[in-house]
Amino acid sequence: MINTSFLPANLIRGSELHYFPTPETFTLRNYESAILSEDRAAFLPALGNSLAVTLFTLLVAMLLGFLASLAVTRFRFKGRRAFILAILVVQMIPGEAMMISIFRIIDGWQLLNTIIGLGIVYVSGVLPFTIWTLRGFVNGVPAELEEAAMIDGCSRGKAFWKITFPLLAPGLVATGVFAFIQAWNEFVMALIIMSRPDSMTLPVWLRTFLQATQATNWGAVMAGAVLIAIPVVIFFLIVQGRMTGGLVSGAVKG
Repeated sequence: MINTSFLPANLIRGSELHYFPTPETFTLRNYESAILSEDRAAFLPALGNSLAVTLFTLLVAMLLGFLASLAVTRFRFKGRRAFILAILVVQMIPGEAMMISIFRIIDGWQLLNTIIGLGIVYVSGVLPFTIWTLRGFVNGVPAELEEAAMIDGCSRGKAFWKITFPLLAPGLVATGVFAFIQAWNEFVMALIIMSRPDSMTLPVWLRTFLQATQATNWGAVMAGAVLIAIPVVIFFLIVQGRMTGGLVSGAVKG
């Protein structure tokens, strides 16, 4: 994908393989076409929409998922098992099966072509996975650690924030990465809800490169795909240390 984004159109469509662009074939015209072309929706508004809806989804889903995972793990209440089972069942339902219902709900709330409307849809899709995953991390931290801190004089809240929360941080980061990627790459719901050119997210923006009346500019398509992948790579590089710790954590060392 990266290699093709730096090749001119005649070499992309040619029969010879080019594993790396040479100084003679290297070109940035594909990126210019992807970012500056006036034949399709603008790149920067789509980037802003994707960042806004992804960050909204990440913050809301992580907050609600964290609180819900604590509730189902640390407390015993009526309907707890049914709630956990419902979370598992909801994840089995494909989002495409609810497209019409979701569209009518968002339309009824006057939230079509808005970040809030799409964010609500994304949160509802990401939240079950977030709760289920964080529940495993919370289970891995013994409640006895909090009880020991409370015996030493800490309040319940202080014991949680000083003892338990730091141990859960890697799990929060690992879960957040998956939630970020899921919201960033989602296409179908964004295509349905964000129909105006100025409200497109990046996956929907990339679709505008495919036109029925013109040949597809595959170099620009690959350049656009590289641009979409860059924020995910940057986010992963920032949190990879914490994420690695979260993925391999299965016990608490003391």
